[in-house]
Amino acid sequence: MTPEQVLEEFRDAGALLEGHFILSSGLHSGVFLQKMAIFSEPPRTDRLCRALAEAIQARFGAIDIVVSPAIGGIVPGYETARHLGARAIFVERDPGGPFTLRRGFSIPSGTRAIIVEDIVTTGLSARECLASLQGESGEIVGAACLIDRSGGRGEIGRPLLSLVTLDIPAYPADALPPELAALPAVKPGSRAQRKA
Repeated sequence: MTPEQVLEEFRDAGALLEGHFILSSGLHSGVFLQKMAIFSEPPRTDRLCRALAEAIQARFGAIDIVVSPAIGGIVPGYETARHLGARAIFVERDPGGPFTLRRGFSIPSGTRAIIVEDIVTTGLSARECLASLQGESGEIVGAACLIDRSGGRGEIGRPLLSLVTLDIPAYPADALPPELAALPAVKPGSRAQRKA
């Protein structure tokens, strides 16, 4: 699947939005990728995650375990794992705490795991996911996502593969360009909703 085909999936699903958005990172942007519009359509999710699995195999080889940050990464992580023939697990937060592996999940010695995210903006969720796995015996070979909106600047701590890399500017609240500041801000992300 080409980058343009991936973006077409987002456009067709109404998941590529323009306006003034407050991202889960707290940064502001004129573009928001509403991935849940994608994940609510199983055939579209299947196509994208199959393409991600193929790209993962081509770059990293065989994968035994896909680990994703909850909640946003669970659907693409599961679907990508299905196409890889791998196990799908996730890290989750205790209220107010860091990500942890729970529910009996582990990455045993001799296994190869990859972190699968939906969208990478700053790489924070993937970095926190990686940090939570430091005590695991298996190898974390890298990270993968559908869209890297950081322009390749999102620092994960492992190699990052994406189906599409976009350079979508994101700004601190006190450094908005005038055209963005003139629009009302919307908080569409789930982190903001949990805090409300």
